[in-house]
Amino acid sequence: MIRGVIFDLDGTLIDSMKIWSRIDRQFLSENGIENPPADISDRVKKMTLEESSQYFIDEFGLSCTKEYVIDRIEELVRIEYEENIPLKPYAAEILDFLDEQGIPYGVATATYKTLAETVLRRCGIYNRMKFVLTDQECPLGKKFPDIFLNAAERLGTSPDETLVAEDSLHCIRTSVGAGFVTIGVYDDVSACDSEKIADMADYYINSLEEMINIIRNENI
Repeated sequence: MIRGVIFDLDGTLIDSMKIWSRIDRQFLSENGIENPPADISDRVKKMTLEESSQYFIDEFGLSCTKEYVIDRIEELVRIEYEENIPLKPYAAEILDFLDEQGIPYGVATATYKTLAETVLRRCGIYNRMKFVLTDQECPLGKKFPDIFLNAAERLGTSPDETLVAEDSLHCIRTSVGAGFVTIGVYDDVSACDSEKIADMADYYINSLEEMINIIRNENI
């Protein structure tokens, strides 16, 4: 039985991953790095905010502090979260279904807490979440299961009755390893890993709409 759901945010509930790729390059450009590696966003998306900020400093010899990197990237991306980033198709519909079934849910994300809360409020779904967990509460990030286990505890569920919806391979690896029922969600940015995700996750879907039938079948 699926008794609770943990949603990733970027690339799963909201359509934001391409923006992060652009912002990474914009930040490096304004700090004199005009031709960063093509896979720079793939590298840092697996890191916590603290780790990725330090990585930029170490990898490119930046003279700024880690705190400056964190604050500046948040500043660059904030307007997108405040005004532009949409929900992914069928995000509202899957939440409606979960509400109808009495299944609680929340968000576990590696993005800035202020930005996560901002976009969820603008899209009208913040108050529907039981929690929004970020690196602030779980500083090890999604390479370790702590954030998922913390989320399940808040839902009052065990991993084997908790569904995790994620778009990124490294997060799915962690979720599966911790015993959660795991759905890989297609996103354009992570499409290069789609075969690996499909092999690793319990389910792989092209649209959040498909989650409804999966939960129905799990709960028969």
